[in-house]
Amino acid sequence: MISGVSSNTSTSSGSGSVTSAADMQDQFLTLLVAQLQNQDPTNPMDNSQLTSQMAQISTVSGIEKLNSTVESVTSQLASMQMLQGVSMIGRAVLSDGNQLGLVASEDEEGNIKLSGTAAFDLEGSASNVTVTITDANGKVVDTIEMGSAKTGRNYFTWDGSEYTGDSMDLRFKVTATNGEATVKSTSLSPNAVVATSISNGSLMLELANGESINYNSVKAVF
Repeated sequence: MISGVSSNTSTSSGSGSVTSAADMQDQFLTLLVAQLQNQDPTNPMDNSQLTSQMAQISTVSGIEKLNSTVESVTSQLASMQMLQGVSMIGRAVLSDGNQLGLVASEDEEGNIKLSGTAAFDLEGSASNVTVTITDANGKVVDTIEMGSAKTGRNYFTWDGSEYTGDSMDLRFKVTATNGEATVKSTSLSPNAVVATSISNGSLMLELANGESINYNSVKAVF
């Protein structure tokens, strides 16, 4: 009787291990014909055993074809993701983080103004929200009293025209309360996308601040 077929079955000539479904099919048919030719006429092979063995080799062949198809589809998806990622270069995305970068803008009188915009998500409404701006060492630079804020996404803008330090060092912290209860918040930082890549089948965005994030973690695109 032919034993169950496995992926590490060796050929009868000892030439090495089977490397494909086609090789396994050839070996299976050779062994099957030999078994049928040499079976005991008074005790022939059970049809159910023959059917079971043929089903095993068909399953192995089907799995190999399925794997080949999946690899092809995965490759196509990766190419589509790269094309999608190219359109993100130069755009600003909002993701988890507490960095507050400053952007220069010009007012109607031609004066240059530095300001930083960021956001935060609240799990519930808050009667009082305070945003604390600090430098990289944790030193408080300024404080923004925002008053009440709604559940969900909230934005704020800080005038950093008088700040003389490195704008890339600025961080912010949100403190939200509703009466005496603390309202949980998630800080969201905007950053420009400078490049894209594929890692483990996922589209990654490389940001201007040197970090790399998964495309799925983007909260908003500007």
